[in-house]
Amino acid sequence: MPDANPAAMEFLLTRRSRPSKTLTAPIPDVTEIQKLLTAAARTPDHGKLEPWRFIVLQQTALARLADATRRRGTALDLDPDKVEKTARMFGDALLSVAVIASPKPSEKIPEVEQTLSAGAVCLALLNAALASGWGANWLSGFVAMDRPFLTEALSLDAHEFVAGFIHLGTETGAPPERPRPNLDQITTWMSA
Repeated sequence: MPDANPAAMEFLLTRRSRPSKTLTAPIPDVTEIQKLLTAAARTPDHGKLEPWRFIVLQQTALARLADATRRRGTALDLDPDKVEKTARMFGDALLSVAVIASPKPSEKIPEVEQTLSAGAVCLALLNAALASGWGANWLSGFVAMDRPFLTEALSLDAHEFVAGFIHLGTETGAPPERPRPNLDQITTWMSA
């Protein structure tokens, strides 16, 4: 029988993201953020390419991104409610980490595997924050893939995009449990 870590398994079986709009101060300090990023960077990464990076977004940057979101949403003639919801994702936040998918040229590691690794970094950062007692939520919004926004507001290179914005703070209350997938409906067992 392998060595088990029951506390870690219990955490994974009961983990629950905290709605970003319920996160408040205090927020993780620089030392704590570095610890969370270190945990996230231990994500599986075929070929050791590090096809992702982090941008830590603090309050002034978040306010700027909220304004940029409104301008971009208006330019795209998007539904004003959708635009405002995405802008508030930044404007109401105290701290967020943008996980940037930054695939590297590779003959051995397909880009899709690198993108999946960036998604895994998002989950690892989310879980590291929750395991450390912080509230956390993984969001995206229309701006995560919008090239002009990515270039102008976040200074991303042409091949990069946002895998997720991980909002961090102190939770104001534990959310109720939500329905989970029915494993019988999503699992196929193959023995031959």
